Amino acid sequence: MAGQKRKYAVAFKQEALRLLEVSGKSVRQIEEELGITPGLLNKWKQRYQLHPTTGEVTPSDQHDLEAENRRLRRELALVQAERDLLKKAVKLFAADVP
Repeated sequence: MAGQKRKYAVAFKQEALRLLEVSGKSVRQIEEELGITPGLLNKWKQRYQLHPTTGEVTPSDQHDLEAENRRLRRELALVQAERDLLKKAVKLFAADVP
């Protein structure tokens, strides 16, 4: 399974973050106990926020903004490529006109 990313269920992430919140253990200890990659729990802490009263884990605003930014960059690159292609086509057709 080397080189493959393992996907964890949202419920697993919620429980791991709750455990971190209430256990008083270090991130490293919890990662070892759960058998997850070192640093993964910190990534989850950045990507998700734990609601203090309900304990529900939701994507953080920062993560949502970063995802939207990536989507917009991909869309911009596509539009720029289409524009460049149209510019080349216009030059080609203009060269054919006597």
